[in-house]
Amino acid sequence: MEKIKFIDLFCGIGGFRTAMDEACKENRLIPECVFSSDIDTFCQDSYEANFGHRPTGDITKVDEKNIPDHDILFAGFPCQPFSIIGQMHGFNDIRGTLFFDIARIIKHKQPKAFILENVKQLVGHNGGKTLKTIINTLQKDLGYHVQYAVLNALDYGLPQKRERVLIVGHREPIMFSFPSPIRPFKPLSEIIEKKVEKKHFASDYIVKKRKEKHKSAYKLSIWHENKSGNICSYPYSCALRAGASYNYLLVNGERRLTPREMFRLQGFPDNYKIIVNDSQARKQAGNAVPVNIVKAVILKLLPYVASSMDMTAVLREYDINYKEH
Repeated sequence: MEKIKFIDLFCGIGGFRTAMDEACKENRLIPECVFSSDIDTFCQDSYEANFGHRPTGDITKVDEKNIPDHDILFAGFPCQPFSIIGQMHGFNDIRGTLFFDIARIIKHKQPKAFILENVKQLVGHNGGKTLKTIINTLQKDLGYHVQYAVLNALDYGLPQKRERVLIVGHREPIMFSFPSPIRPFKPLSEIIEKKVEKKHFASDYIVKKRKEKHKSAYKLSIWHENKSGNICSYPYSCALRAGASYNYLLVNGERRLTPREMFRLQGFPDNYKIIVNDSQARKQAGNAVPVNIVKAVILKLLPYVASSMDMTAVLREYDINYKEH
């Protein structure tokens, strides 16, 4: 069986790695993570508990020459440090941002392909100049063929409205296209736990206040309160957020999501070990990449990376399986 080597930058709790492991297993490939990195020690703990090795810390202090060769680079890079980007000078613009660390590694290691992920707002940041500079750097400075798309977890089998921009690059010119939507999404009944500890329930005051304001049209729903105090409910969740208020999302307007429910909403399997406290679990789930989205993208990219795969047959199988899902 062929080995596909990859690195996992800004790896968090391993959303990309989980997706890669599942995609390779379905295609009789052996995924080998040769390097991972994240600065958050709690994420390092979770990653180590689930995958057997501890990610390296601050990527800005890692020499790209010391990173092992790899076929694919994954990075869910932070979106905060983009204030200096926008003058369209490629490498000169991105210096000082964490995206620069991805770029310098790609430049030195020349992987066959990469998948980058960020929040949807990146597309419109600074009038679109930020994303344009990123694409310009990847294409003109690094010589990759690059495409991007905004994908919603709700369209890929998860009951969560969570939009993310995915940037895919490949060294060789290929006929890559982003995956078609996978519908319907998994019902909440398969996400919600039957027995829940009392600590997850909102106070009587909060529940009463919510139910005075809103009546749901659904038997099972997740209620969302926005910053203006408006409440709505759907048979799916609004986007999990690491820094949201404690009662931002309530199941049937009554209780908060459990850590396992949040991880399920992000596509993590039930055998994923949650070893942190509830507060950290909420932060980790809120910052994670939806596994289903990146898995769908990886499945479309793998045939171009793995020399042993029959590209036409795999892509045909993908289209059949996922359109029938």
